[in-house]
Amino acid sequence: MIPGFEAIVEERIKKAQKEGAFDNLEGAKKPLEFSDANVPEELKMGHKILKNAGFLPPEVDLRKQIQNTQDLWDAMDEDNPQRPALRKKLNYLLTKLDATRNSGLSLMADRYRQSIEKKFS
Repeated sequence: MIPGFEAIVEERIKKAQKEGAFDNLEGAKKPLEFSDANVPEELKMGHKILKNAGFLPPEVDLRKQIQNTQDLWDAMDEDNPQRPALRKKLNYLLTKLDATRNSGLSLMADRYRQSIEKKFS
């Protein structure tokens, strides 16, 4: 994408949100339903078992925390005194995610995936 283009798009989306352009969309204010469409057929059962057991790889869990923190930050008024602390938390989580990607944790996730593939093959 063109540098700065993302900022323009983001600004227009936020303006449309404030104006209520997205309020009457089908499925608004309802959780998204994710399917296993992108999961290879031989891994679907393993994914279902892990999902039902509440297992999340560290990176996925961090991404959820980041999204929740970002949502809270976005919803706060700009003059809210808790906003800077929430921004610090968000920066910490983003740094932690980056460190996770560069450490052995993602390697552990790959090994775990390979062991599941091995068991189901």
